[in-house]
Amino acid sequence: MINKIKDLALVDFIGDRKGTFQAITKVPAGYMVAYNLGSEIPSLNGWRKGALQTIQFQPEGLNHWLTVFAKKGTKVILMDEQIAVTVDVGTVNQLFYNTNLMDHAQYKAVNAKTWADKVFVENKVNELV
Repeated sequence: MINKIKDLALVDFIGDRKGTFQAITKVPAGYMVAYNLGSEIPSLNGWRKGALQTIQFQPEGLNHWLTVFAKKGTKVILMDEQIAVTVDVGTVNQLFYNTNLMDHAQYKAVNAKTWADKVFVENKVNELV
């Protein structure tokens, strides 16, 4: 896991635990709505630009929600490693281009060259032989 993004905390709350996810989004009317996402680790794509505010995780056996993704204004301030490993450049360039996630130093650090490349894990270069 490589993180060069200023003000972004990568945490490990999910780990290998099972549980339920919930997303908090901002609807066009301006208020927040919660969505039950089920038990699969959620993706950051598929949301309207600027809508996703928070993702929470409730581990099995606990009655508390843990924040595993949080956005404050135009800054993503917290992201769980299990979510971070799934984030690709295309998702950032389309949905989070006005946030701190769009960071060319981060892209360079992980050798990201295309929209399909990952943002937080090193992308291997396939050389032709």
